[in-house]
Amino acid sequence: MSVQENIRRLDAQGVPGREIARTLGISRDSVARYADQQDFSPVPPAPAARPGGSVLTGFDHIIEQWLGEDQRRPRKQRHTAKRIFDRLVAEHGFTGTYSPVQRHVKKWAARNRQAGEGFTELVWPAGTVQVDFGQAEAIIAGIRQVLHILVVTFPFSNMRFVQAYRGETAECVCHGLRRVFEHIGAAPRHMVFDNATGIGRRVGTKVVESKLFGAFKLHYRAESRYCNPYSGHEKGNVENAVGFLRRNLMVPEPVAATLAGLNDVLLARCDALAGTTHYRKALALGELFAQDMAASLALPGVGFNPVRYESRKADKTGNILIDGNTYAAGPAFHGRNLTVGLRHDVIEILDEHSAPVRSFPRAFGHQAETIFEPASLLPLLVTKPGAWSHSPLRALVTDPVRDWFAKATATDRRRLLNAVDAASGSAGFEAAVQAADTLIRRGDTPDMAALGMLARRLAHGTEPTAANVDLSVYDTFTTRDTTVNTSTGEVA
Repeated sequence: MSVQENIRRLDAQGVPGREIARTLGISRDSVARYADQQDFSPVPPAPAARPGGSVLTGFDHIIEQWLGEDQRRPRKQRHTAKRIFDRLVAEHGFTGTYSPVQRHVKKWAARNRQAGEGFTELVWPAGTVQVDFGQAEAIIAGIRQVLHILVVTFPFSNMRFVQAYRGETAECVCHGLRRVFEHIGAAPRHMVFDNATGIGRRVGTKVVESKLFGAFKLHYRAESRYCNPYSGHEKGNVENAVGFLRRNLMVPEPVAATLAGLNDVLLARCDALAGTTHYRKALALGELFAQDMAASLALPGVGFNPVRYESRKADKTGNILIDGNTYAAGPAFHGRNLTVGLRHDVIEILDEHSAPVRSFPRAFGHQAETIFEPASLLPLLVTKPGAWSHSPLRALVTDPVRDWFAKATATDRRRLLNAVDAASGSAGFEAAVQAADTLIRRGDTPDMAALGMLARRLAHGTEPTAANVDLSVYDTFTTRDTTVNTSTGEVA
């Protein structure tokens, strides 16, 4: 991944392909392949051999314990890499070579340098962004929710953009950054993050980025850097922007029908900031932002697809566990190895051949109940109608339908379940249940033909509203006086 990133970084700087190949020590075909590649979006994983573990597995914590204790010892009486290697062999039965121990000690020393050994970047060049998360409340579809707001700021111009999500995952970060990049029409060259939350993990001062975010950077040819722990001054611009945008854009709490609609409104409100004056440079933010855009990179021909694929094995009921929540692929998939596509708002379940199986809204936080699609449970209930009494579908039907099932024989119950299953395939579960409710209330038999036809009408909105028919109008035809014209023979 690092070689690919270097190829695209040098190519973005205008370095010829021949020079890139010579500098990186790779073939010109490899340079052309990755420099011209348009889309780095993840694809469903293919089976691959499992890589072997490090020879230091199980010994690394011992090494770091010794090095940590050395910080309280005189400088000339601390462990060297050779001394650590000798102690591992003698005291812990280490069978590896000296080289991995030496590399590990070198990396630990680099991660644990004193704060005064470097310098803090205070002047931000154009084309650089700072990224951080905050929290704010909003009312979505009538429900008050605590949202995680992704704030992207350009310190040079002080332009700020915000997008709201229900979590702080790598998918949310990549989706939010893509939205901002496409909104402004460019991708910044450098991105500075507070920490690795969502896009990786931090071990001490070492950051290991997620594969999804690594692919995102390759896609847009951007570079990333992470602030030191507890060094808020290194990203003060975005820290201030989180509070500013929350106070000015989200007070009072914004109201929207959907989260996507709220994000559209937030981007429009951020654009209005371009007319304000920079607090120090005495220029309009829009003028300074033009310099940010001139220093940024052009967008690739295709947008990055922020989805992360993982493998899951369904249990005996066809359920899979994702981030602590249970999703129902369906009883037909019990015991099978499935692929899960995780997006910022949707969970996609694919079968062994990457064909779509189910799609659910993504749940953040712990959900006590299994997340399922009602229609997926019907085929099993047709086979085992006796399970209806304890099925989660029982709570999703109307009272007349529930009462009908309670009084029905096993044969009649199977017939209605089969009819609802067939109707759900063409009209949807809700329309099928509504059709069954209508037929039962009328006193009709909810057979497959009648239920399927009525469900399709309900789904398409073509079923006429039931009304009381006044038959008394027909009495006029029997009680009305009639006369016959003798000359013409007409009845009046």
